Amino acid sequence: MKTGLDSLATALYVKTDDLLKDSPQFGPWRPAVGIAPQLSDAELVTLAMMQAMLGFTSEARWLRHARAHLRHLFPYLPQQPGYNKRLRKAADLIRRVTRTLARDTTLWVVDSTPVECGRSRETVKRSDLAGWAQYGYCASHTRYFWGLRLHLVCTLHGLPIAFALTGAKADERQTLLDLLTVEPQLTAERPGQALIGDKNYFGREFEQQLAELDIRLLRPARKGEAERPGSQLFKPLRQVIESINETFKGQLDLERHRGRTPGGVAVRVLQRILALTAAIWHNDHTDQPVMRALTAYDH
Repeated sequence: MKTGLDSLATALYVKTDDLLKDSPQFGPWRPAVGIAPQLSDAELVTLAMMQAMLGFTSEARWLRHARAHLRHLFPYLPQQPGYNKRLRKAADLIRRVTRTLARDTTLWVVDSTPVECGRSRETVKRSDLAGWAQYGYCASHTRYFWGLRLHLVCTLHGLPIAFALTGAKADERQTLLDLLTVEPQLTAERPGQALIGDKNYFGREFEQQLAELDIRLLRPARKGEAERPGSQLFKPLRQVIESINETFKGQLDLERHRGRTPGGVAVRVLQRILALTAAIWHNDHTDQPVMRALTAYDH
């Protein structure tokens, strides 16, 4: 099997189509009686992944490109308003497909990264994101920003296991606990799971709650603490975590999402998570030497 974008798109389409045949309830709701959409849900998910992979932040520009170059994959393509509406309604399906592609691993990493949503004061005052988006601080870049935070639990290859989008000031520890509480099967299926985090994931009560979920937390010692187990792993793995964030921002344009409403931002972030997950999944199944390599698919 070749590893070009067409091959990735075909593999993702088949996987999504099989998922919907086995569990049709995962698809967006529509009336039992009516005209079936000309673009299937599996094709929609595939189209959304390709948009993120190829770096098109404008839906109208993406659809023009698809009509000119991707007719062999998508005989029918909707207009931009119809594509946008269907994409928002398919957010839960995209989340399901992403989870289906994720595979087991013995070591997870957890971190959060800013998703900037505006810079001018007028944007902050008038945006539909006000109330969800907040001012926050990015320590790794020593800057303040207005927007959201993407919280990710990933494998060392960057494959997303769980994720959440919150306000910029949301507590990283509480968000992680909420993620694990909402999806209890994550921990139930993996007793003794090791999880690496940074110094922000601290606290006796927090670590006790993780222990009750059978999660073994590994993190660097904070100032005044005794040396913790696994400390020799943290410096190289910190670079792994930062490189995963850079893949989202540098190659998949996470901060150029152009979303202006909560639903719009959420589905655009999900597109990028799906694109990275699909690429890693496909690279694994085609025995590629580098799991997080996207260059075979970005043109």
